[in-house]
Amino acid sequence: ILKLWGKNATRRTEHLLLFFIILVAWETGSGQVHYSVSEEAKHGTFVGRIAQDLGLELAELVPRLFRVASKARGDLLEVNLQNGILFVNSRIDREELCGQSLECSIHLEVIVDRPLQVFHVEVEVKDINDNPPVFAGTQKNLFIAESRSLDSRFPLEGASDADIGENALLTYRLSPSEYFSLEVPTNHEQLKPLGLVLRKPLDREESPKFHLVLTATDRGKPELTGTIQLLVEVLDANDNAPAFDRTLYAVKLPENVPNGTLVIKLNASDLDEGLNGDIIYSFSSDVFPDIKSKFYIDPISGEIISIGHLDFEESKAYKIRVEAIDKGYLPLAGHCTVVVEVLDTNDNAPELTVTSLSLPISEDAQPGTVITLINVSDRDSGADGQVTCSLTPHVPFKLVSTFKNYYSLVLDSALDRESKANYELVVTARDGGSPSLSATASVSVEVADVNDNAPTFAQPEYTVFMKENNPPGSHIFTVSAWDADTQENARVSYSLVERRVGERALSSYVSVHAESGKVYALQPLDHEELELLQFQVSARDAGVPPLGSNVTLQVFVLDENDNAPALLPPGAGGGAGAVSELVSRSVGAGHVVAKVRAVDADSGYNAWLSFELQPAAGGGRSPFRVGLYTGEISTTRRLLVLVKDHGEPALRATATVLLSLVESGQALKASSPASAGAAGPEVALVDVNVLLVLTLLLYVALRCSAPPTEGAWGPGKPRLVCSSAVGSWSYSQQRRQKVCSGEGPPKTDLMAFSPSLPQGPSSTDNVSPKRSFLLWKFSFVGKKFSQRY
Repeated sequence: ILKLWGKNATRRTEHLLLFFIILVAWETGSGQVHYSVSEEAKHGTFVGRIAQDLGLELAELVPRLFRVASKARGDLLEVNLQNGILFVNSRIDREELCGQSLECSIHLEVIVDRPLQVFHVEVEVKDINDNPPVFAGTQKNLFIAESRSLDSRFPLEGASDADIGENALLTYRLSPSEYFSLEVPTNHEQLKPLGLVLRKPLDREESPKFHLVLTATDRGKPELTGTIQLLVEVLDANDNAPAFDRTLYAVKLPENVPNGTLVIKLNASDLDEGLNGDIIYSFSSDVFPDIKSKFYIDPISGEIISIGHLDFEESKAYKIRVEAIDKGYLPLAGHCTVVVEVLDTNDNAPELTVTSLSLPISEDAQPGTVITLINVSDRDSGADGQVTCSLTPHVPFKLVSTFKNYYSLVLDSALDRESKANYELVVTARDGGSPSLSATASVSVEVADVNDNAPTFAQPEYTVFMKENNPPGSHIFTVSAWDADTQENARVSYSLVERRVGERALSSYVSVHAESGKVYALQPLDHEELELLQFQVSARDAGVPPLGSNVTLQVFVLDENDNAPALLPPGAGGGAGAVSELVSRSVGAGHVVAKVRAVDADSGYNAWLSFELQPAAGGGRSPFRVGLYTGEISTTRRLLVLVKDHGEPALRATATVLLSLVESGQALKASSPASAGAAGPEVALVDVNVLLVLTLLLYVALRCSAPPTEGAWGPGKPRLVCSSAVGSWSYSQQRRQKVCSGEGPPKTDLMAFSPSLPQGPSSTDNVSPKRSFLLWKFSFVGKKFSQRY
């Protein structure tokens, strides 16, 4: 080549290569590839190297979400993602796919993401000879008068072949007969039907019937054939058959014409006279049923009228065979063909096909994401079939035209499921006809949730009141958090935020149900031990990663009257709950002879104590009385003192008081040892110096008035009992320690006790509030004692 081109051969070669590269680049950029495949190809038949031809790397197919969409049946062709080969996946029938159309193709839309690319591939389906010729029936009866002249022609309906091209070109042959031959029209006489030609005069008496076989053979490889039986019956009489003025009539008729519209009026003539010249019109006996459902012919007038819906998209033309038969004894018939061409009108609205690809769409999807593919089509032709597409306004989506009547619905702006979780889009397709027709398709786009909202509580803190001594497992409160997300991202579970309550873990006191948020007490709560239980509950969703928040619960334990009054023990010489005193017979009325002391571990009204004497047996009146709130017994009968609190219900205790009546001198002599035996080391305080007494009183007063220490509210701290005219009170161990002095004319008592003195070196927090008592008793009895001090 270089030698032939001379000096400029190199430059010309470079220009030629450059032109070839530009041509290849233009074809690749257009995104169109054309293949062909024969119908009925076996599964796995190679069609083309689609990935290579589209310029895609095999390693990119799976990561870039290589996929194929087709308006027609999408399972006919498939792509092997390992080698990029397009192959036949299921049976392809060209006649089922395209009917009699000369062109038959499967249009594929190839889509890859990251970045988004759309390619259009056209696969031509080639016809094979898989359909034999088919006649309208298996047998046709012909009635021919014996008087018919030689070369008389009798039209026959040809066969049809569902294939196209050479596979549908038919040749005919007639079984051997000396009376008849077959006349086949040439290519330019396609509208002229087959004909049976009489070659020898008929003699009904010699041969009344003829059995012939008409065979149609196509030109495919291999050849396929179809046959029909021709039964010819020879008749006598009529010499002239009716004749039309033309053998072919052409009529144009708009589609969708009303029923009853006149198509054409036929006119045939017969040279005979009388009944032999009277003509009856009818459709040929072998006409297809579809024609009879669309048209009607008046047997007398020869008018053809439309009676069915004519649709250009269904059939563009109708070929009607008409017979004119006279009424002779041996009727004769004339034949003609009426071709009705159907004209198109804009009677078909556009059609939309929506193929979903990425539904639902995540709310964090990026703009430009392809959501659906939309194909629009119109069965009309010309301007009536040209379609434009539009989308509902003011939505975060848009339509992008990809190829001819193909569109992609893509995301145009950011989404937020919590603001709007679903979009109902309307795609409108409108053709170019006059008047224009349109069609709509609804596309529901659901926005998929991502975990971008944490559970939230209605308020940051809740206050709950609960009575003590609750049964284990009691329901305390129900926490509830709301999550704006959905499904797993909104499925909230609850848990305790663990911490220490004193020396114990929070989880030993309460628990929370993970799903319902119900908080339960695992054990009975004791107001005297724990007045306030404060903790946090955490709410977490099931998203990835999970989000959560906390809420604070303050549980106040309310006091119940669960502690009966406890009698303070007398001196070491007395029994539990018994007070023994010696009283002179000469004491006056109203003299205080003894005092009963009690304490209640509860608080409030549940610890407010009152005293009363147990009624004597037999209903006799007792010579003694007890102070309602002081417990002082004034002027040896056995007394039973009943002590009860003011709780609901009231709890009670009893004390036995033994009083012995003695002479005055004996009482004075015994007073000192009795007192010593009753009070023990505490009574010895009476004989000490006044300064010691005052010092002790001052010390106790200072302790009462001093501010509480940091642990004064904790468990195991001292309690107070105040005896006065208004009653005896005990405050629970959570309260501050106070000391009160009693009032009353007979004597004054000062008592302070600790319900939880340590038993050893351990902390006082672990000592029971009813385990031990410390009592200081100062008694001022009689005039002599009062004068002394």
